[in-house]
Amino acid sequence: MVREGLEVNREEFLPLRDVVFKKLRKAILTGELKPGERLMEIHLANRLGVSRTPIREAIRKLELEGLVTMLPRRGAEVAQITEKSLKDVLEVRRALDALCAELACRRITQEEERQLAAACKEFEQATATRDATVIAKADVALHDIIVAATGNQRLVQLVNNLAEQMYRYRFEYIKDESQHERLMEEHRMIYESIRKKDSAAAAEAAKMHIDNQEKSIMKQIRLDSAQ
Repeated sequence: MVREGLEVNREEFLPLRDVVFKKLRKAILTGELKPGERLMEIHLANRLGVSRTPIREAIRKLELEGLVTMLPRRGAEVAQITEKSLKDVLEVRRALDALCAELACRRITQEEERQLAAACKEFEQATATRDATVIAKADVALHDIIVAATGNQRLVQLVNNLAEQMYRYRFEYIKDESQHERLMEEHRMIYESIRKKDSAAAAEAAKMHIDNQEKSIMKQIRLDSAQ
């Protein structure tokens, strides 16, 4: 069943298929549409007040991004968060984040360093809201500064290619308020390492950041599967 938050805003200056795609993708990434939930074209079309064509096109694009799975005799459903999918994405992101941290140590500008310090504070302020969407946005902004500081456009592109999948897992992690203090400390460690131009420490801090995320989400996946 599609919720109120999925209503299409026709004032957006985008083709209808893109508006529908953005709405459905956001709902999946934030967990509004749950893993395993069926995406029935006619129900979605009725709820969003559109025809089935943009719904079908959006579902096709979401499948290409790995957010939707097509199953025989069941049709489309929100892709499950599995141990294998988690490991596959975080294994790649771990290597990329470590490389980004190393390169940022050598290439970050004074302005980017100031932005990173401010982003750490803004993330801490965001956690006080207890709004996972606000916190996730602050988290992404912080990491984007580090990625941009590498000055490597190919690396930026590779990280961006994983961004949607990564956001989904990161959002699951951020929803767990017990992890917020650890997240803030890890951000501070990464920032301090980059500020001191200690590439080895920065890479290790970036790896630990991902490893802790994987452990936390893996624990949640196993709890969910045991219920």
